[in-house]
Amino acid sequence: MAVRVVLLGTAAGGGFPQWNCACALCAAARDGKLPSRTQECVAVSGNGRDWWLLNASPDLRAQLAATPALWPGPGPRQTSVRGVLLTDAEADHVSGLASLRGAAGLKVYAAPPVRAVLGPARAALDRYAPWEWADSLADGGFVLAGGLVVTAHPMGARIPRYVPAQAPAPAGPWVTAYRIEDLASGGVLVYAPCVGAWSPALDELCAEADCVLLDGTFFAADEMGTTVRSGAGQAALGHLPVTGPDGTLAALARHPRPRRIYTHLNNTNPLLDPGSLARARVAEHGAEILPDGAELVL
Repeated sequence: MAVRVVLLGTAAGGGFPQWNCACALCAAARDGKLPSRTQECVAVSGNGRDWWLLNASPDLRAQLAATPALWPGPGPRQTSVRGVLLTDAEADHVSGLASLRGAAGLKVYAAPPVRAVLGPARAALDRYAPWEWADSLADGGFVLAGGLVVTAHPMGARIPRYVPAQAPAPAGPWVTAYRIEDLASGGVLVYAPCVGAWSPALDELCAEADCVLLDGTFFAADEMGTTVRSGAGQAALGHLPVTGPDGTLAALARHPRPRRIYTHLNNTNPLLDPGSLARARVAEHGAEILPDGAELVL
């Protein structure tokens, strides 16, 4: 067997087009000139039977319905979804958990601060059907049904906006990346949709990966009218831009071996336009932009 990866959604929070945005890119998507995208979420499996979700987007119900491998059956309430691996506590990555309520026996992995801040939601979901909530940063990693070995790696401490500023926030890394390896084939996926700063640890992960799904939220540092690359802008938004001397495209150039795919694209990002100079530039550097529903085999 091998690692099967389905890109259920590839847009940042709000999707594409974003409901309250009339920018040129969103207008083109509404006119059918650019493909729409749902909010970022991935499904992985080591055997094609046991599937794990990487994050749980608000669009999860529609994403599952659009993916035959994740359809329920053969029993009336049977599902091949075994659980969820959360990279952070952002609303756009956790609100889809509500769509899974009532599915007994699911397992959710998350860093300790994420599990702590989701305490009330966890209690509510467990009233529908009990789930297991596990520490993704446990020493030695963990093994998923289907033959996948996973380790979580700290990527930052960005706290979601919905956490009250006056409340003491749980200590520890709030944002993680995942290294997922198939025991049978040896294929390695690195999943890092939120990268606020490049680190030697991320270099090490990319160096041994067969595929890297990487944060492509912003193409340029001034895309949101502020500097994303450094200072207050980066701290507030938690996403390195693709371009620039410290951007992720330059960092990925050090790792030509793995397949390099950008995900979590903001509605302001010119990479959403297949005919743009931005898309051509990324392609010249060997990186890819794939549509919702794309499937990879590692």
